[in-house]
Amino acid sequence: MSDRTVPRDDDPRVAPPRPPLPPEQPARTAVARGRGVLPAALIGGILGAALAVGALFAIDALPSHETFTASTSTTLPSVAPAQASSPSTAVATIAAKAIPSIVTVEVGDGNGLTDRASASGSGVVYTANGLILTNNHVVEGAGFVRIVLSDGRIYQATVVGADPVTDLAVISIDASDLTPLQLANPSSYQIGDLAIAIGNPLGLYGGPSVTSGIISAFNRELEVTASERLFGLLQTDAPITRGSSGGALLDANGRLIGITTAIGLSDVGAEGLGFAVPVSIVQGVANDLIRDGVVRHAFIGVQVEPAFENIGGAQAPEGVRILSFEGDTGIQDTGAEVGDIITAIDGISVIGVRDLIALLRTHRAGQTVTLSLLRDGNPIELDAVLGQRPPDQP
Repeated sequence: MSDRTVPRDDDPRVAPPRPPLPPEQPARTAVARGRGVLPAALIGGILGAALAVGALFAIDALPSHETFTASTSTTLPSVAPAQASSPSTAVATIAAKAIPSIVTVEVGDGNGLTDRASASGSGVVYTANGLILTNNHVVEGAGFVRIVLSDGRIYQATVVGADPVTDLAVISIDASDLTPLQLANPSSYQIGDLAIAIGNPLGLYGGPSVTSGIISAFNRELEVTASERLFGLLQTDAPITRGSSGGALLDANGRLIGITTAIGLSDVGAEGLGFAVPVSIVQGVANDLIRDGVVRHAFIGVQVEPAFENIGGAQAPEGVRILSFEGDTGIQDTGAEVGDIITAIDGISVIGVRDLIALLRTHRAGQTVTLSLLRDGNPIELDAVLGQRPPDQP
């Protein structure tokens, strides 16, 4: 799934001379996002172009179903790396079970099955009765959306709902025999665990592509455009490339841990930095979109800054300090004060500003939460009803 090729001489035993290296330049990180057109030679047998992996909805009638919260009903066999004869055996077993749950998402102008697709991405089966997860940027602005299953079947698709804030979307096809992936428990995986990415890079013929690596980090923030940021992302070194947007990131048991959404690039190309929206965000957003067509993201209504305490001469993160209250906030009437330090929400630690925003992505407007605060060094707890995130807020 590499984006680069290595030139070689006609005689494989002789390496061509290398040109002198240019002076080293400072590293620069960018995010691959958008739509990339396939080479003309590939288009004929592939169904169109492919979307670049993005940094990571319209409401229509849904089929009758009550299963959207039960996407864990299909259980894949547990294949712990320690029990497998080799890491490659574990990946092969997981891939064989998961590939039927990975689809190609084709988009383009027009409105029918016969129209030529101009771009493509990936998707993950969420329910047996035709609901599929993908990225918002894969389907955004599309005249039509269609799905190609791993067995070759093609369906016209309807966008059920989309959420640019998390770069997630749910689409629907008229099918009732799909194989959904089991969802992982967010607390069941950790940094260094096996991570398997499955998607459809470049819309290439032959079905999904599989790569493997590890979970590299949690809670990453990514700036995808000048006005868009994604929070709370998983980072992996499993190779992800164009067209894999909306694909699956799986754990060592074949469970979904995230929807792949972005790759980091520097001046020299991909740097082994892949990003996925974690299942802790995916499930809540998907269920909201299926039920309501929109997501009412939570808003705590405060301006904050990082807060630190002095421990043995070092500055240690302590939480986030409230600088002011804004708009229709969730906590301005609870007794919270400017200068209070938020250290946790519902018992989950808030180390810095990014942690606070990422944690709010897992909550919804109208929910009541317990805020743990420090006021003049003394711990207090307050219950607050979260407001709704305004469009211009992170």
